[in-house]
Amino acid sequence: MLKTLREYIKEAEEKKIAIGHFNISNIEAFHGIYNAAQKLNVPVIIGVSEGEEEFVGRDEISAIIKEVRERDNYPIFLNADHHYSFESVKDALLAGYDAAIIDAVKLPLEENILLTKKCVEYAKELGGKEGRDILIEAELGFIGQSSKLLEEIPEGVSEKTMTTQDDAKYFVEQTGIDLIAPSVGNIHGMVKGGNPKLDIKRIKKIREACGVPLVLHGGSGISDQDFQDAIDAGISIVHINTEIRVAYKEALEKYLKENPNEIAPYKILKPAVDAIEKVVEQRLKLFNKIK
Repeated sequence: MLKTLREYIKEAEEKKIAIGHFNISNIEAFHGIYNAAQKLNVPVIIGVSEGEEEFVGRDEISAIIKEVRERDNYPIFLNADHHYSFESVKDALLAGYDAAIIDAVKLPLEENILLTKKCVEYAKELGGKEGRDILIEAELGFIGQSSKLLEEIPEGVSEKTMTTQDDAKYFVEQTGIDLIAPSVGNIHGMVKGGNPKLDIKRIKKIREACGVPLVLHGGSGISDQDFQDAIDAGISIVHINTEIRVAYKEALEKYLKENPNEIAPYKILKPAVDAIEKVVEQRLKLFNKIK
């Protein structure tokens, strides 16, 4: 019998490794990610934001993940990434998702706490009824909002918007969340000239203070050394999205340019699947300290 996502996260913390979280909005990306995870035999989390979920289908992707997990007895999990309302979190959990992120960073702190706590209480209630261990995560601090190539660091992101250990501790105590995603120098998206460095000391202090596992959002474009140091300091899950989107697009453009008369989707999209698999395999090796 497979362990729960919570148990895999705990195991990752103990081993000083991290679980890779990769976003999808179509079945091709799913295949690329799952192929890489299976090759290395490591747990993996599939994420779908509200927009991605709307395109790929909330119930459809949940059914696929559940079927694959049961068929292969494989630790693959589904996360409702960046959902902005109680209703959207509720719908994802009812559809069978293993975890959800309630993103209320734009709200005043106390409103953020109330909304997050409501999601936590609902997850516990639903999990109790259905015999499921559902995780709720929240983001604290501001790191931008778009998974795309950027000319510069997003407006509003600075040291002032980074998470403090005291804020993280207070937030966890008030909400009861299972995971927290802090702002520690990371950003959503990739800056063309290079992403800023992570504040490793801040990560370590936050993990020690808040008492729950940390999730690093905006992993695309971060250096290998920063990843290794961040994982050693207390990061247990790493989110990657922009990198695989770029790989997908570049492979697709290259194939179409070289094969302008091809119209079979399974031929056109195969290089894109392979490109995603290559990126994910590299990242999973790094996160899991596999040579």
